[in-house]
Amino acid sequence: MLALNYKTILSVALPMMVTGFIQSIVLLTDASMIARYSTEAFDAVGNAGLMYVTLFMCLAGMADGAQIIIARRIGQDRPQLIGQVFGSTVWVLFMLAIGLFVMLYFIMPDWVLQYSEQKEIARLQGIYLEQRSFALFFAMITLSIQAFFLAEGKSWVVLITAVLTASSNALLDYLLIFGEFGFPEMGIKGAALASTIADGIGMVSMLGFLLFSKEQKKYKLLAYFKVDFTSIKELLKVGSPLLLQGFSALATWTLFFTWLEQKGTFDLTVSQNIRSIYFLAFVPIWGFAGTTKTYISQYLGAKKLDQIPNIQRKIQLLTVAFMLCTFHGALLYPEVLIRMVNPAELYVAKSADILKLIAVSILLFGFISVYFQTIHGSGNTLHSMLIEFFTVGVYSIFCYLFIKVWALDVYWIWTVEYIYFGVLGIISITYLRKVNWQNKQV
Repeated sequence: MLALNYKTILSVALPMMVTGFIQSIVLLTDASMIARYSTEAFDAVGNAGLMYVTLFMCLAGMADGAQIIIARRIGQDRPQLIGQVFGSTVWVLFMLAIGLFVMLYFIMPDWVLQYSEQKEIARLQGIYLEQRSFALFFAMITLSIQAFFLAEGKSWVVLITAVLTASSNALLDYLLIFGEFGFPEMGIKGAALASTIADGIGMVSMLGFLLFSKEQKKYKLLAYFKVDFTSIKELLKVGSPLLLQGFSALATWTLFFTWLEQKGTFDLTVSQNIRSIYFLAFVPIWGFAGTTKTYISQYLGAKKLDQIPNIQRKIQLLTVAFMLCTFHGALLYPEVLIRMVNPAELYVAKSADILKLIAVSILLFGFISVYFQTIHGSGNTLHSMLIEFFTVGVYSIFCYLFIKVWALDVYWIWTVEYIYFGVLGIISITYLRKVNWQNKQV
C-alpha cells in the first residue's frame, strides 16, 4: 500500500499531471492548427469534440469504478480477486463502446444538423464525429489497462502512453489538416483522423506495457476473460454512478456551448477559445483526482481512517500550488494564451477578459475537488452521482436563464462557473461532515 508522504503522493500524481499537461498541449495545438485553417472548422471541432468527450466519459466513469475496486482489493490484500475485476472491466467497456459508437456514428451527425442554427458548422461537426467515433474502441482497451495501473500507483505507464499519443497526434494534425509532405489536405476530417490514429497508437503502447509487466503474471490478469456475473455486478454497482455523473457533467457543458452557438458565432468562438485553454487549469486537478481516489480507497480498505484528513490536506495544498504553476497565465498574460489558440484579433480582448474572470473559480475548484474525489474513493459513487446531478441541474438552470432568457453578454454568462464549483463544494463538504461515508463496503 502507498505510504503517506508528499514524495509518494507526487510520485503518483506527477506522471498523471504531466499526462494531463501533454494532453492539454495537444488540445491547444489542435485548436491552434484548426483555427488557422478556418474559423468555422475551429467552432465545429470545439463543439463536436465536446460531444465525443461526453460519450468518452461514459467509458472513463466505468474505468474509474474499476480503479476504485482494484485499489480497495490491494488495500484489503486480496490479490486473487484483481484479475476477475480486470476481465469484467474489459467486457463491460467493450459492450459500452459498441453502444456509444452506434450513437456517435449513426445518430449524432443527423441530430446536430437538425438542432443547429449554423448549418455549415453542423455539417463539419458531423464529419468530425464520424471519424472520431472509431477511437472509442481504442479507448475501451486503454482505459481498462489504465484503471489497473493507476490502482497500483504506476502512473508513469500512463505518462509514457500519453507522450506517444500526444506527439503522434500533433504530427498527424500538421500532416493531415494542411496536407504537408505529400499527404492530402483533409481539414477537419484530418483533425479527427489524426486524433483517432493517435489513440490507436496509445492503445498499442498501453497493451504492450501490460503484456510485459510483472503484475500481469502476478495477478493473472489475462486468465479471467470469461463472463463473471458477480464481478460484473460489482463493477456496475460502483462504476455506473460514475458513468452517469461523468456523462451528465460533460453533457451539460455541451448544452452550454449549443446554446451559445444558437446565440451567435461571436460568442461561440470566444467561448471555444476559453474552452481550449481551460484544460490547462485541470492538469493538477486530473492528476490529484486519480491520486485521491487511490489513496482513499486503499486506506479505507486497510481501516486507516485516521489518516484520511491528513491525505486531504496534503493533496489540497499540492493541487492549489500546481494550479498556480500551470494556470497563472490566465491572470498575468491572458492575451498571450488566447493568441496561442486563435490569433484573430476580433476575439482576443473579450476572451482574455473572460479568462481572468473565471481564473479564481478554477482555483476554488482545485481546493474543493479533493472533497468530491474523497466521496468517489470511498465507494459511495451513488451519492457522488446524486451530488453531481443536483449541481449540474442548478448549473443548467442558470445557463438557460443567462443565455436564453436574459441574453446576457458572454462575459457575464461565464460566471455560471462560480455557481457550479460553489454548489459542488458546499454539498461535498456537508456530505463528508454529516454522513457516515467511511464504512461503505466495496
